[in-house]
Amino acid sequence: MTRRVSETKADKDQVTVAEVARPHGGRGELRLKLFNPDTEVLTKGRRVLLRAPDGQSRRVLLTAVRPIEGGLLVRIEGVETRDAAEAIRGSQIVVDRDELPEPEEGEFYAVDVEGARAELVSGDVIGSVERLVSYPTCDVLLVTTNDGARLEVPLTDAFVEEVDVEAHVVRLKTIEGL
Repeated sequence: MTRRVSETKADKDQVTVAEVARPHGGRGELRLKLFNPDTEVLTKGRRVLLRAPDGQSRRVLLTAVRPIEGGLLVRIEGVETRDAAEAIRGSQIVVDRDELPEPEEGEFYAVDVEGARAELVSGDVIGSVERLVSYPTCDVLLVTTNDGARLEVPLTDAFVEEVDVEAHVVRLKTIEGL
């Protein structure tokens, strides 16, 4: 299974592409955790939406961007100290959907499957996809079942038959052993 990832749902017109992991140094630089390590959308001079953990949002300007192993280091206009950087830890970096490339065949953005019906290939509806979670070893679909239980379904060919973005359905081969 291949995919492009947005960790959390903003809305269908916006996609979350990164999270502020922590301050870097003492002058306001920030380390970002990228949800798609291959993204090229975060560049110097780009305006993005900064969404705080409490839901407050504001547009900000990226004044510097440099790649590092496992992420990006960025500077945001107006964030000049470590304390200011610490104050926005955990915030999400959100971009407008139309700024992203169209997913290629077999790829999707996580925002496209959030809320999707989760069903077995037999057609039995299991529940719905709450969100996609990225772990170091594998991505999983967090599925809330019809009886309220939560399943973590590995996003692998062994468990997932098909992700149909147009129909808003994820077809699962099995949930045995989850």
